[in-house]
Amino acid sequence: MIKNKITFSRINKYFNEKNFIIRGKKKNNHLSKSGINSISRTFISSIVIISIFFVMPIIVEFINGKTILSQDFENNSKNNFKKILNNRNLNKLSKIDEGIIEKYVFEDVFKFDELPTDTVRLSASTIKQLFKDTNYNLDDVRKKKLVKPVSLSLLPEEMKMIENTKKRKELFIQIILPLVIKENNYIRSERKKLFNILNKSHNTNSEKKWLEQKFKQYGVVNRDLSTLKVRMDEIPISMAIAQAAKETGWGTSRFAQEGNALFGQWTWTGEGIKPAGAEVDSTHKVMKFNVLQASVKAYHRNLNTHSSYKDFRRVRAELRDEGKALDSIVLSEYLDKYAQTGKKYIKILQQIIKQNKLTDFDDAKLLPSSIELESLI
Repeated sequence: MIKNKITFSRINKYFNEKNFIIRGKKKNNHLSKSGINSISRTFISSIVIISIFFVMPIIVEFINGKTILSQDFENNSKNNFKKILNNRNLNKLSKIDEGIIEKYVFEDVFKFDELPTDTVRLSASTIKQLFKDTNYNLDDVRKKKLVKPVSLSLLPEEMKMIENTKKRKELFIQIILPLVIKENNYIRSERKKLFNILNKSHNTNSEKKWLEQKFKQYGVVNRDLSTLKVRMDEIPISMAIAQAAKETGWGTSRFAQEGNALFGQWTWTGEGIKPAGAEVDSTHKVMKFNVLQASVKAYHRNLNTHSSYKDFRRVRAELRDEGKALDSIVLSEYLDKYAQTGKKYIKILQQIIKQNKLTDFDDAKLLPSSIELESLI
């Protein structure tokens, strides 16, 4: 048993005498500080971990919400033709069929109208004989759905002189029918080309140039392909014939005879015919054309671009999406703004369509032209 008790002070005194330095207190201080730091780090880490577990569900829910929104946007963009020229941002697109740039809408129509052509006004008797020689009659068309490609440039002057109403109507339909089908065929081929372009991953420079041209022709704002799809479409044949009949009195009006104006379209600039009953300070005129085909082209472009017929185009697009035929009775319901008489105008159109069985021509096809036929015209 050790009797002499050894204390820390005695040991410290001994080492001081031997010139040794004791670091015990400082070491204890260091250990003390390390312990505090360790406890602080543990506490902070705990707070961080707890915070992460608390915040993570909120973050996950937010991310899921963003994913759902992005999926919906992706699906809608596909429906609205996702493929956009030069990869334009979908958020910058205008609404479908919203707005119009009018500057170039009729430019190609007027260029077509200015093309040189041997316009000869044939008499009614000559035209009838022409139709007879080519076996072109409406009864056969109703049965076989085939139309002779007889493209006349002018209406005969004697339309008013044909006293038999039925014969006058038949002659008018025979003249107008090939012109309407021809324009629909042109639009159909253009529409097919549009869909082919949209289905490709990459477009050639010529395809991009073609799209730019169509954007101008259809007055499309922001180069919206969805709008171009809605506007670049056909007009029901029966509806076109009915409107031409109504606007021209079956080819007897002054506008039709003097200006080949089949659809009574108004203009405030350029060439036109002043209506006889118009007020003195009125500036509008009825558009005039050199040939009948130009009038048909302008009519199609008018219905396919003007804001007054936006509902007409919307319903037509819905019929397309549902795989249904373009019903002239249904679509004519949206032409109340075509004339000042509004709903009364629609009833007259539908009456013309039904009484003259014009829907028989809606699925008629234009036969290819031949040298023999062209020689008769």
